[in-house]
Parts: sequence; C-alpha cells; structure tokens
Amino acid sequence: MKQSYDIAILGAGPGGYVAAIRAAQLGKTVVLIEKDRVGGTCMNRGCIPAKHLLHETRRFADVRRNPFLSGPTSDVGCDWPAVQAEKRKRVDRLVSGIEFLLQENGVSLVRGRGSYRTERQIEVEQPEGIHVLEAEHIVLANGSRPTVLPFLKPDGERIITSREALELEDIPRRLLIVGAGAIGLEMGTIYRRLGSAVTVLEILPQILPGADLSLARRLQRMLKGQGLDIRLGMRIESAEIGEDGIIVKGTCLKDGEAFSFPADRVLLAAGRQAETAGCEHSALQREDDGWLRVNDSWQTDVPGVFAIGDLSGGKLLAHKASHEAVLTVENIAGAKHTRHSLVVPMAVYTDPEFASVGLTEAEAREQLGDGIKTGTFSLQANGRALTMGEQEGMVKVIADRDDRVKGAHILAPYASELIAEMTLAVTHGLTLSDVADSVHIHPTLSEAVMEAALHARRRAIHALNL
Repeated sequence: MKQSYDIAILGAGPGGYVAAIRAAQLGKTVVLIEKDRVGGTCMNRGCIPAKHLLHETRRFADVRRNPFLSGPTSDVGCDWPAVQAEKRKRVDRLVSGIEFLLQENGVSLVRGRGSYRTERQIEVEQPEGIHVLEAEHIVLANGSRPTVLPFLKPDGERIITSREALELEDIPRRLLIVGAGAIGLEMGTIYRRLGSAVTVLEILPQILPGADLSLARRLQRMLKGQGLDIRLGMRIESAEIGEDGIIVKGTCLKDGEAFSFPADRVLLAAGRQAETAGCEHSALQREDDGWLRVNDSWQTDVPGVFAIGDLSGGKLLAHKASHEAVLTVENIAGAKHTRHSLVVPMAVYTDPEFASVGLTEAEAREQLGDGIKTGTFSLQANGRALTMGEQEGMVKVIADRDDRVKGAHILAPYASELIAEMTLAVTHGLTLSDVADSVHIHPTLSEAVMEAALHARRRAIHALNL
C-alpha cells in the first residue's frame, strides 16, 4: 500500500517536528516518520532533561553554600530519585504537547524505522511489514549520535554516553569525562554538585574548543574553583576495565608525560557524528567528515531531497535544526533562504552560563584585520550581579571598523537569555550605538551588555576606558 504526500520528513527531533508543523501551516500535506518518541534526543535524552537536572542541582548547591542560612545546611540532601521522576514528568508533558500540535495541524505521524530508498520514496519498517510512503519532497532530519573511541565503547553501565548519564540511579563516586565541550562540562557540573569526584580530559588546549579564548579560560578557572578537575592536552590511548572500575591511560601533549586516571564510570562526550541510519542510499553524498552534503538551500545531491540540522553538519544545536527546518520548508514553498545568512548562537549551562554568537576575537582579527573594536565589561561593576553574589563573569563585544557588531561572548548568570540581544545585533548588522543607546533596565545583568558596547567605543560609564 502506498500513500502520497507533499512532504515526507524522516526524524521527529526539533528539526523534524518543526518542519512538519511549518509545512502544514503552508498548506502542505505532511507525513512525519519516527521510530522513537517525538522530540528526538533533544527533548527526551538531551537538552530538556539536562537542563532540568542542572536547575535542580543548582538549587541544591545554592542551599549548601549559602552563607546566610542558619542551621546545619550540610545535612541538606538531594532526593535524586524524586528529581529523576520529576524530570520524566516534565519531558512527558512537552512530548504530549508536541504530539497535540502535530495532530491539530493535520500532520500524519507514522511510527517505524524509516529509510530513504528512491528519489520520492521512504520505506517504513513496522511490525506488520514494510510501508511505502511517497512524497514530492523529502526532508531528512535524523540528527546525530555520540562519537565513541575504539577502546572505550559504551556498555550502558560503566562506559556511558550523555543518554545514560541523564538516567543514572546512583551517583558515581569517581566520574571521568572525555571531552570538555558543552555536554562534558554540563554533565560534570551536575555530578560535581551531587558529590562526585569529576575529572575532565580534553585533547585540545582549551575547554569549549572554538569559543572565545579569554572567556573560556575564565570559565575554566571558575569550574576548577567548583571542584572540577580539568586537564587539557590529554590524549587518551587505552583503557583497562576491571571489577573495581576503569583506568584510563594516555599521554599529556604538553609535557609528553604518561597519565593514568581511575574512575567508576567514564562518560564519552568527545563530539558527535551524523546519524545516517536510513540514509545509506548511494545517491546521498557525504562530506569527508561524514555529514550529508547539501547546497546553500539545504538540498542534497538528489533534487527534492533535503537534509537539515545535525545531519548536515555545522553547529550541532537544536535551535539551529529547528530554524533550518522552517527555512527549508519555506524554500520548498518558493522562498529563497540561504544557509550563509543564518546566525546561530550557542550556550553552555554551566555555573555561570557561557553564551556566544558570531565571531570570536581571534576570528575577527583574522577576517577583518586590526581595525576591529572590542569592548569588555566585568560583572564586578554590575549592580544586579553583585546583589546575586555572581560577580565573576564578563561580557565581550566585537565590532568591525564601521562599528557593526560581529560577535559577542557572555559569561554570566542567564547568559543564554542575554545573548538574544546580541544575536539580533549580529543578524541585522546593528552598530555598537544601536546596542549602547537603547535603554536597559536598572538593575539588570543586561546592563553589562550595554556597557561592553559602550566600552568598545570608549564611552563606558562604569568602567575605565583604557
């Protein structure tokens, strides 16, 4: 039996379900194929569960370290099973909401393992057999999966990925994390707050590779102050798995010395790779690093077949996938959106948060020359940060010689919220004056963004204009 649609979408993560809803809004007949739960890794096993655990462990840590509480705060414990149970309730609520929206928008949801087979067909493997779906256009939105090391393959128990890390019933005494990217640092933050001895090993010379170096270094110092043992330039070469735990061995690239770290659990957080299951067809060409090759409109080498989100590489972020989903289906409907016009911010939900958009200072100097302008502002001079006891952060703004904002980097509480203003500035080519001359509420953390923009023009009020 065959059914035909305007658009068939493979994968119901943030890219897939958003593409389905937007396509339906545009009057298209849409089918969404997903073998697991709607919401994909982000909603079920990634972004949303992680933020819940980060929020609840932050509340726990705040009580334990609050100097203004009386009584034995050291006796306060975290009801971890209750935290996990509430996490599942909140995830279920979000998933149910997405399923409701799909239904109300007239999207057909087909459960099963989908595979791209021909230019206009997807086969869906279901318990009762193979179901063939035909569509004028196909959008592939499978997402990505963790990268694993040949000698450290996940077993779901002692060697785990972020998926298992979010579901642990017990708190590991010694947790070793491979990779100091967003996932590694967030998971390390969660379990350090709960009492784990956390060691983070990163092969590159900085945490958050690709982030602005000065703020990454500042964040590293702050995380070390919270008890995370972060080691950079560490190349892992082998692992010994025994009854008492795991010993990870390798070489420090800075001094050539061998290292050996014991752990009860090892979390693999050293990047992700394309989830190409169902996309093995030879007509779908891949880049050298495994991502599906697409043009500037997210179309693969097969006309009418598109790949979005993690599957097509770039920044592996849920909000990038969902935004690409909207632009791609609008292109199918006749729009002319392009990949190069997309400005994608990022955030890491450590303590404090780190958020970034646009060029780093090093990238700006390389691309724009020495005429760039940079402005910084320390939270030590921000009234709202001081009232919160969160004054160790920093804001950096970067502009070209014409004062157009090209990048911003924020290390502060709620940096993930503050970066929206600067994303707007970078996206629309706003100037330092556009940011600085807008009235910002006092007292707020957002004033630090305004002051950094003023500092770039040497007009800061609450900092020396050196």
